[in-house]
Amino acid sequence: MTGLSRFLSGVLPKTLLARSFLLIMVLIVLSLAASVAIFRHVEQEPRAQQMAHLVVSVVNLTRAAVLSAAPEWRSALLAELADSEGLRVQAAEQGDVLVDLPCERPEVSLMMEKVRTSIGKDTRFAESRNGVEAFWVSFMIGDEEFWVSLPKERMELPRSQVWFARGALVLGMALLGAYFIARQVARPLKAMAQAARQVGHGETPQRLREGGAKEIAEVAHAFNQMSADLAAHDRERALVLGGISHDLRTPLTRIRLAAEMSGDEVLRDGLNADVEQMDAVIQQFLDFARLDENESAVPTDMQVLVQEVAQRFTAQASSLVLELQPVPIFAVRPLLLKRALGNLLDNAIKYGAGEIIVQLRKEANTVVLSVADRGPGIPDAQREAVKRPFVRLEAARSNASGSGLGLAIVERAARLHGGEFRLENRKEGGLDAKLILPITA
Repeated sequence: MTGLSRFLSGVLPKTLLARSFLLIMVLIVLSLAASVAIFRHVEQEPRAQQMAHLVVSVVNLTRAAVLSAAPEWRSALLAELADSEGLRVQAAEQGDVLVDLPCERPEVSLMMEKVRTSIGKDTRFAESRNGVEAFWVSFMIGDEEFWVSLPKERMELPRSQVWFARGALVLGMALLGAYFIARQVARPLKAMAQAARQVGHGETPQRLREGGAKEIAEVAHAFNQMSADLAAHDRERALVLGGISHDLRTPLTRIRLAAEMSGDEVLRDGLNADVEQMDAVIQQFLDFARLDENESAVPTDMQVLVQEVAQRFTAQASSLVLELQPVPIFAVRPLLLKRALGNLLDNAIKYGAGEIIVQLRKEANTVVLSVADRGPGIPDAQREAVKRPFVRLEAARSNASGSGLGLAIVERAARLHGGEFRLENRKEGGLDAKLILPITA
């Protein structure tokens, strides 16, 4: 069973819609083929009996007509049969050129047996006699053999194009119904998979439709409840985080004032450094709690925005290089982007070594804002993890002083703009953090 399952997994399509439709289609085609085979098998006996009765009746009537007709009227009678009924009666000759009647179809062989049983074992059949194509059957009058021909259309099975057209219509309607059935099964699951991806990216998806089959409706209801609980938990966490961070500002201010009044310069400098570090962490907590989701998008010159943010870091990074290409002015949330770019630059200054390059360029219908450094980079397996809140790498690009929210804010900024945040290790060493924004009106 394992080998069969592996084989089917490799052969069948990957999507549920295509796989369900294919399986239902195969089932319908096999069922239709089996039905046709059973119908033909059941029909053979009655069809052969019908054709045999027709042949025997024609032969008997023809023999009786020939025997009962006066010799001088026989020729006229045979001509009348040929004109009115399409029956040609001719005496057999020694040099007749015959083409045997094909017996591939079971009903033809069965018909021939029944005819021979009724009118004689010496009865012969042909589909062509002396170049004349028809259904030829022989009969005896005394010691003399005659041939009578019937039009082929009277003996052929009615497998006209109408049967094929009707069968194709039925098959087409069945396949169309199969597609809609498979689509009804796959569509809610596809919507659920898309919503699950949104939840995985930290977004709150729209409520799924809780209709259809009972099992699908129950799963959709459970997913909606889970999504609502996660959104409520996220809001509560942001609210608590913002409240705690705001309350911490007052004691920090008192500590800063106490440090300024201290006569010990070393103690004062140490306290001020600790307060600044704690203040920076609290500011990130507040930024993450607010998220700037209510900020309106306005047309913005990205070159000016990048220059304004980079200006604040020139004192900290002497090797900061700006490579800003002209890009269209489009609608963004400027405060949110400034905060995201500031976090990227702060991250590059802390953990990157050497030159820091800020690039702005247009690629297709997007604007790419990247910050590249010469630091140790981030392992491939951990690039997605560092975008989550409160995740810090205890290895190359992290230390105990961070809050674990810097890259999470950048990720949220990219998502709120409908864009993407990528982290890539540079070939020459270092990390390239790319903020990809779609160009919107």
